Amino acid sequence: MPLKFELCPGRMIGGNHPCFIIAEIGQNHQGDIEIAKKMIKLAKDSGADCAKFQKSELEFKFNKRALERPYTSKQSWGKTYGEHKRYLEFSHEQYKELQKYAKEVDIFFTASGMDEMAVEFLHELEVPFFKVGSGDTNNFPYLEKTAKKGRPMVVSSGMQSMETMRTVYQTVKKHNQNFCILQCTSAYPLEAEDVNLRVITEYQKEFPDIPIGYSGHESGISISLAAVALGAKVVERHVTLDKTWKGSDHEASLDFDELAELVRSIRTVERALGTGVKRMLPCEVPCHDKLGKSVVAKTAIPKDTKLTLDMMTVKVAEPKGAPPEDIFQLVGKKVIADVEEDESITTEIIDNYGKKAKC
Repeated sequence: MPLKFELCPGRMIGGNHPCFIIAEIGQNHQGDIEIAKKMIKLAKDSGADCAKFQKSELEFKFNKRALERPYTSKQSWGKTYGEHKRYLEFSHEQYKELQKYAKEVDIFFTASGMDEMAVEFLHELEVPFFKVGSGDTNNFPYLEKTAKKGRPMVVSSGMQSMETMRTVYQTVKKHNQNFCILQCTSAYPLEAEDVNLRVITEYQKEFPDIPIGYSGHESGISISLAAVALGAKVVERHVTLDKTWKGSDHEASLDFDELAELVRSIRTVERALGTGVKRMLPCEVPCHDKLGKSVVAKTAIPKDTKLTLDMMTVKVAEPKGAPPEDIFQLVGKKVIADVEEDESITTEIIDNYGKKAKC
């Protein structure tokens, strides 16, 4: 199974590839397709890789009583939960229109399929990948059918245990090699003490052959940046035009200025992560040339003298002498020229420099 794979056409994730950033519009469009289009364009302008929505076929996601129950919340768009959800749900034709618009502005477009029939529609729509929301992560028949479609998958893990996630991994893996798992806590907004970023590293140990990511519902961008520093290869954040709008997700969303700052900061963190190889970098040479220390004679040392530790000290010196890390290896070696007190002991006057001294 690949630790990296093509999530969208021409866009790899995992390995050393850039973090894939999903702008989760969800249903923060307020049921208005023009608002949805504006949000797609702003997601593109902010530097996100993908604009994502949430698609439901309501009679397949909810039973009749759930749709008929009264919904009197201040967040409601209808008298019943069904009326509320229908107000926010785009039709198939509207989804096709949004997909076309996303293509025009050059941003990847997909949606969470919130039930099996929604997944069927999204498959017909040929979205680049399926997003599995946390509410369906332990819905194993759904997972299996979705995995069998063969499209890459991004699976959130809110409300789940590690035991369940092991089963999720095995269930998807049987049918689909190209998937990743996102650490997620399903609370809106999310408090810092409930984020549990350390799960990212636990997932990396449990599932070492797939990319791991992060889906966040917290305020601000700092926690998402920390997730990238821990190795998240996908980051998903909800976005909104106005955090005060009606709807439970708006308060847990980023505005587009914050999204743009998140994207810029993630790219900075990625550059800062480096290669993991510790060495003197070219940018450090000027500092080393100015302040790097050398081995210096603590006292005058005549030619052919074997060096002892008490003859040497370490100082910033001109010219550069032997590097301080070699001082113990210099003990027992001869100098082939006189060295004055406080002068550099250069490598050229040390007999057999670089070879171990005989005891």
